[in-house]
Amino acid sequence: MDLVARVSQHFADSVQTKRKSAELLAAPIAQAAELMVKCLLANGKILACGNGGSAADSQHFSGELLGRFERERPGLAAIALTTDSSTLTAITNDYDYEQVFARQVQALGQASDVLLAISTSGYSKNVIAAIHAAHDRDMQVVALTGKSGGKIGALLAKEDVHICVPSDKTSRIQEVHSLTLHCLCDGIDTLLLGAES
Repeated sequence: MDLVARVSQHFADSVQTKRKSAELLAAPIAQAAELMVKCLLANGKILACGNGGSAADSQHFSGELLGRFERERPGLAAIALTTDSSTLTAITNDYDYEQVFARQVQALGQASDVLLAISTSGYSKNVIAAIHAAHDRDMQVVALTGKSGGKIGALLAKEDVHICVPSDKTSRIQEVHSLTLHCLCDGIDTLLLGAES
């Protein structure tokens, strides 16, 4: 086994997936950034959720908004629904893991807010439940998925934004999700602060 060649192939596959994604996803990513800025300017907030690596992406995104991305600006309202261990374990224990994000959306979500729902497969039951809760609260949803978009793609409303990575490989989907979140942060900053010279 030639590990150097294997590593090189991972880079090549990642580049190919990102090129294909750039063609297909630039417009919905821009649309999502515009939706999020509209939310923030209306004193709304972005609630983010996902499992595993997608939970880490949720936290990464909210951290970039609350702190800063690459430019100085005031903190922006974002909450990762994946971080409060007491809340997560209480909801899981008293109800069901499927409700772990939905209960938080029901309690914290308002009509001016946006749910950032991340699931590489599009089949995460607790993320699906959170989307239903967001729709019940008249919130709009930005969904990051992969593969075919799964059940999540099918339940989104026309006002929502679906960013579906054209890959069946989880690692490639996660890599594009990470880049997508950076594009969203940059888009939000550009819309709020203007383009850097």
